[in-house]
Amino acid sequence: MTRPRTIRLSAILVAVALAVFGLRAALPSGTYFEVTKHLEILTSVFRGVHEFYVEEPEPGTLMRVAIDAMLDELDPYTIYYPESRIEDIRFMNTGEYGGIGALVQPMDGRMTIVEVYEGYPAQQAGMRPGDIVLDIDGRKVEVDMDTQAVSDLLQGESGSAVTVGIDRPYGGGRLEFEVNRAKVRIPAVPYSGMLDDRTGYIYLSKFTRGSAGEVRKALMALRDSAGMEQLVLDLRGNGGGLLNESVSIVNLFVPKGTEIVSTRGKTDKWNKSYTALGRPTAPDMPLVVLIDGQSASASEIVSGTLQDLDRALIIGMESFGKGLVQQTKDMAFNTRLKVTVAKYYTASGRCIQRLDYGGNRDAQGKAKAVSDSLLRTFNTRLGRPVIEGRGIQPDIEVETPFMSTLLERLLDEYALFDYATAVAARLDSAQVPDPVSYSLAEADWQGFEPHLRDKGFTYSTESMAVLEDLKEVVDIEQYDGVSGEAMAALEAALEPDLGRDLGLFEAEIRQAIEEEVVLRFHLAAGMVERSLTEDPTVLRALAAFGKEMESIIGMGQIEAQEPSEKR
Repeated sequence: MTRPRTIRLSAILVAVALAVFGLRAALPSGTYFEVTKHLEILTSVFRGVHEFYVEEPEPGTLMRVAIDAMLDELDPYTIYYPESRIEDIRFMNTGEYGGIGALVQPMDGRMTIVEVYEGYPAQQAGMRPGDIVLDIDGRKVEVDMDTQAVSDLLQGESGSAVTVGIDRPYGGGRLEFEVNRAKVRIPAVPYSGMLDDRTGYIYLSKFTRGSAGEVRKALMALRDSAGMEQLVLDLRGNGGGLLNESVSIVNLFVPKGTEIVSTRGKTDKWNKSYTALGRPTAPDMPLVVLIDGQSASASEIVSGTLQDLDRALIIGMESFGKGLVQQTKDMAFNTRLKVTVAKYYTASGRCIQRLDYGGNRDAQGKAKAVSDSLLRTFNTRLGRPVIEGRGIQPDIEVETPFMSTLLERLLDEYALFDYATAVAARLDSAQVPDPVSYSLAEADWQGFEPHLRDKGFTYSTESMAVLEDLKEVVDIEQYDGVSGEAMAALEAALEPDLGRDLGLFEAEIRQAIEEEVVLRFHLAAGMVERSLTEDPTVLRALAAFGKEMESIIGMGQIEAQEPSEKR
């Protein structure tokens, strides 16, 4: 039993030794000794644990924990990928994998399909969001199986067959589907269309390989076939991706030769300037870019550079603030390391990185933002001030719509998802809802509260949590004797009341149910199309075209320019 462990330990130690020798050529002589010294310490401690520890430890687990703890001292974007997770990297870069085209997630202890992708085997076979996966190729999906284990069973080589047994809630019963896996590529542009006779809309969800081509294709289709004269590019919720794709997307709107972004790292090899290399597709088209607090990295390159060049009006909420660049490097034994190699700087020269991972940390060791007093101000092409270190600040701010605590709980506990599944089950093929005009029937709304009560749904509010804290303070300060009646009245007023709160927040909860029902029949594209009709940020963008845009950024025209020197 000990021989395989000894072999694994020896392999790991050999890898460490090879790394030490490889560092001699890669590191400056001043740091070589320090690095090799600590590598040798790690090796000796690792060997000592396996020679002397009372139990028989697992070498792979120990090393993985050690690596993860080491990388935790850096930034959250520097990540070690063992051989078992190499496929994750390919998916992040390409958006492709071999499978059936369905996203699964545990809900109430059962593995549930929460989304199916249009045009792929799951959708073609008839699977729907809300279906519960019972077995895969005869293997029962156990309650304690995690998402990755189920996904591994569903994924496989393109063309291979898989049999999936599901339970369709609310009358569908058990169904079985035999499908052939395919190469699934989740589109970077899940929806594009016209908002009105003149205004096009493109939603870009991520920056994977080929995403610039998808944006260009959608842009040309809207312009040439639908008569688009102005465009809203939506980057909300887009966490970024490949830097080259962001450069290519900016190039769709700016002339060849325009400097778009530059990077600066520890060594000269990471000091690069990226310019527009091709002819733009829409150099003169009025453009609005939407961002929010989840727009990060490549999204901030696109929105920040278009803002710096006064080429687009930025609307929404302040972005995330990730100004770091990662590259993936091959490591020993078919493992990979995604490592931060540089910071990037938008066209004005600013770096929008919010948190300082280089040493500015709080008492708990968490990275802090750079002090406002240390931040520099830069200027756009037309002289408007823009600040570094705080993400991309929109030209026009639109607050995120309020979400009640009740709706948050309904979403977090999948109660709303479950009820949308029940409503969709009552709609037969003759009642397939139109994605835009569908309205929840009054009977379905009135049935929501009894449904929640039957399911045992309960919730608490932030107000009650604050009230409990207040009670403790009142007790400590010994005011409970004079405030008893007032506190009791306040508690009665704030106590969660499902019927009352459903009435108070009916509009937003109805809208959320309707969007989930639309998802069942029209998938992600239909859900996005519907949401646009009531989206305050989109409506604000429509109002901003014309005189307001011209007053803020002029006409947004820029001439081709030579790349500036590295900053």
